[in-house]
This record gives sequence, C-alpha cells and structure tokens, in this order.
Amino acid sequence: MSSTPIEPAPLPAAQLAFELAAPPATAETPLVPVRMVNEFVYCPRLAFLEWVDGEWADSGDTEEGRRAHVRVDAGGGKMPAPDAVDTRPDFAARSVTLASDRLGIIGKMDLIEGEDGTVTPVDTKKGKRPHVAEGAYEPERVQVCAQALILEDAGYKVREGAIWYGGSRERVRIVLDEALRVRTRAAIADLRLAAAAGRMPPPLVDSPKCTRCSLAGICLPDEVTFFRRGLAPRPLNPSGDTALPLYVQEPGARIGKSGELLVIETEAGKTEVSLGDISELVLHGPVSLTTPALGALLRDEIPVTYASSGGWVMGHTVSTGHRNVAVRIAQYRAGFDERRCLAFARSLVVAKIRNSRVFLRRNFKAGDEAERDAAMDAMSRLADRAAHAPTEPELLGIEGEAAARYFRMFASMFGDSARDFPAFSFDKRTRRPPADPVNAMLSFGYALLTRTWLTTLSAVGFDPYLGFYHKPRFGRPALALDMMEPFRPILADSTVIQVVNNGEVKADGFVAAGPAVNLKPHAKRAFIAAYERRLDQEVTHPVFGYRVSMRRLLEVQARLLVRHLDGEIADYPHYLVR
Repeated sequence: MSSTPIEPAPLPAAQLAFELAAPPATAETPLVPVRMVNEFVYCPRLAFLEWVDGEWADSGDTEEGRRAHVRVDAGGGKMPAPDAVDTRPDFAARSVTLASDRLGIIGKMDLIEGEDGTVTPVDTKKGKRPHVAEGAYEPERVQVCAQALILEDAGYKVREGAIWYGGSRERVRIVLDEALRVRTRAAIADLRLAAAAGRMPPPLVDSPKCTRCSLAGICLPDEVTFFRRGLAPRPLNPSGDTALPLYVQEPGARIGKSGELLVIETEAGKTEVSLGDISELVLHGPVSLTTPALGALLRDEIPVTYASSGGWVMGHTVSTGHRNVAVRIAQYRAGFDERRCLAFARSLVVAKIRNSRVFLRRNFKAGDEAERDAAMDAMSRLADRAAHAPTEPELLGIEGEAAARYFRMFASMFGDSARDFPAFSFDKRTRRPPADPVNAMLSFGYALLTRTWLTTLSAVGFDPYLGFYHKPRFGRPALALDMMEPFRPILADSTVIQVVNNGEVKADGFVAAGPAVNLKPHAKRAFIAAYERRLDQEVTHPVFGYRVSMRRLLEVQARLLVRHLDGEIADYPHYLVR
C-alpha cells in the first residue's frame, strides 16, 4: 500500500484511488475486482467467465443495474486521508476506487460515508430488499465486507457496512462479524487460486440461478451437464438479437455516419440505418467506408467484413478482438496434434455426408428413385468408411466420392417449374469458375456461409485461420471452412433449392463472362435475403431438444467446440439433421 500524506488533507476520490490502488509490478495475478468476489460466491463459473475469460453479455437486468448506478458513478464529495477522518465533519464520497495489495483485491465503492471517526461503505443494488435474516444475500454481504477490508487495510476504521436497495428504497445494515470476514477472505483466495490454475469451475446443476443469467448462452451450463450426467437441458439460450447483418453491394456506395446512424449513399439515393439494428456490416466489391463510421462500428463492437463482388471474404475488421486467449491456446494445442486433427476431420466429414444424405432424401422431387436410393446407400457406406479413415488423403478421397454422388442427384431436388428452364440444368459441381447459374449460386452460398462462420468463430474467441481439417494457408479461414462442412447442405444448398423452386432468382438473374457465370446485383440481393431468412428459422436441436434459430445454433456449436477443446466435453457433438 502507498503511504498517507504527511499533512492530512481532503483528497478527490480519483486522486485517492491513484495513490492507493496501484498494483505491484511483480504481481502474477492481477487484483481481483470486488464485484467478482460477489459473483464467485454466487456462481464460481460466472466469476471465472467474466474475470478470467473476459466474457460478457448484456441483459435487461444488467441494463437496469447500470441505470441504478448512474448517480453514484458520477462521483462527488471528497474522501479524507485515513488519519484525517477524526478531525473532519461528516462526509460522503461517491464512486471511490481503492485497492489492497495484501488482500489482492480492488473495488469501486458506490458510496463511503464518514461519521464520528469511522467510515461506512454503502453498496447500491437495483432490486428490492430480500426478506432474509441477515438482511441481504451472502454474495452481496461478502461484497460489502470486501470493501470494508480494503478500507481497513488503508487505515480507516469501519464498524459496519450497508446496502441501498433501489427497488424498495430501503437501506440495510450489514454486520461485519468474524464469520463474514472469514467467508470473504476465503472467497478472495479461492477466486485467485482458480484464476491462477486456469481451470474453469464446473457449471451449476439444474440451478434456478442460470435461468436469469445473462451469460447462460456462453456458459452452456445445462449443455455441459447433459454430457456429464444426462440431464435434459432447459431452454436457457437467450432470445434472438434483433440486430441483423447489413449487406452493402452497390458499386461506388459510400458509408458514413450521422449521430447513431450509418448513412449509405448510392446513385439511387440515401439510406439511414441505426447502429443498434446492425449485428455486422458486410461490404461486397468497391464500397467505401469513412473513418468516423468505422470508428463507431469499432466502438459498438460491430464487425466489418470486406468481400469481393462474388462474396468471397478478403478481410475482417473487429474492435480489439476477443480477450480470452485460453480459447486460442486450446485451439493451437489441438491444431498441432495430428491425431486430434484427424479424429476431428473424420467427424466433420461424417457429419457432412450424413447431412447431405438426409437433405437429398427430404428434398427429392423427381427423377430415378432407384438412382436416388443407390446414391443414398453409397453415401451411408461412405460415411461409415470416413469414420475409420486411417489417413487424411484417404478421408479426402471419401469426401470427394460422397460429394460426387450427392451433386449427381442435385438437380432432382428442383421443382417442375425450375426444370423447365435450361439455365438451371446441372450436371456436376464446378467451382473455378462456376460454369452455370446453379454452380454460381452454390459458390455464392458457400461464400456467405464462410463469412457467417468467420464472424461467429471470431466472436467466440477462436482464431478462424487455424483449422483441423483444412490446412493453414495465407488468407484462408481454415477453421471457418472446417465448421461449415456439415452446414453446407443445411444452409447454403437449401438456399439454392429454395430460391430456384420459389422463383426468387430467375434465369435472367445471371451474367456470363467467358467461362464464368455470376449473379446479377438483383439476384444477389434476393439470394442474400433468402439465406438470412434461413438463418432466422427455428429448428429443434437434435441433441438437446430445445428450439433455437439457426443463427443462434451456430454460436452454440462454436461454444461447444470451446468446451470440447478445454476438456469439459469428451466428444464434439456435431449438428446432425434427422
């Protein structure tokens, strides 16, 4: 701790915080925020996710709590030095940050009141006073006690603490007895030990605390417990975010900022979109973005993807990136383990083949049924072979054979109206370049799916450029290509079938340039709209049984991969349609 001034004098809260809160340069574990001690007593896993992993998700409760602290966070009042309290009149200082190197904690105290030579830390809570014997729940009492310990370590006299409950407008006295002090010191030590060990505590089992936790969709408590104990998970996933991706593909479009709006200027006119309605910005082709607009997107942690006119990702801009390096460490360990890479690659190919087979069975419209059945039988055998492929080259060969069988039957999924158009005839998959409209849509759909997975993996904390099946290559998001494999038929291929059978993309929506065929702008817009609708469709998760949108399901699968790589889940559960 720092020494007190030689001549006692009132100090502003910010100055006192600077003098008392500086952590030692040699500390291996940073000072624990007092709020995290509260969280640790409430749920050890929650505290680990927030403090160690740097995870956060807002909810109605967190927003309400933020509003409840507006007044105290504004600061105000002066905090005297410890040896000046006795000679000072009663005082109140708000938003005071203090720390204790000895205890290893730091806290911003909502309010400190001084009276008769003692100080009282007063914490603010948004809800109503609970009707319990101690006056407050244990996590809140521990938080106030930790604040009191910091004050005592700084030389102040503390007799009691208090909590102000904004919901019921009541003040509750907190008795700082020895039992509470022992519990608080133990919680601090246990949290620091968990952080130093780097091992996430196990999730709570069937706890009512999880139902209102804003991090339930990140923690996946019931999903992890399902694999450990077989308990059916509750639908704890948060409701879908109303924000959606914004695509801008008009050549020469310019995107600027006005207040909290993005302004898109094209030859056709000007369009304004609220930043709060945007989950990500996707730029196709020659589109310019001003520095103020980019700064606003970075501030709000809205990723920006730069793609070619054909939809292939060229770059990706995020704010400071995900801070949880533990995810990437686990990814790198697995990525450089040839045995683990091959095992995961096998499971990816098996899932892709099985999903392709089910998609063909569900969407077969017309054609030789015997040929369809033969293709499905062959794909089933190939999936079984892929599960035991001894080498990666053999696995690649199995995947290629299954894809050839699948695409040979692809045209059989088009309806009668589509088959009347020669433009939608399809014989085989051609990529570089796509030789016909169907191949052009398949390539565009896979580009959109790659971008979706790139964004999802980056948001979760992965390095999307290090995969397990697709080998690293400069500029190629190998992990995104890995994770999209089982979803090719479910999201990309299904969008192609939908826009053709529904007449959303017609034969006049394409342009040929030599051997290459591409979508015209209006056809791209229709395809993107159909793809985004597909992401918003709700499905039943085949493992957990709850309903969830495809967009949210991708995040669940990415977070399950985190749990698999860190050892919480033995086998990664691929999404397999039935």
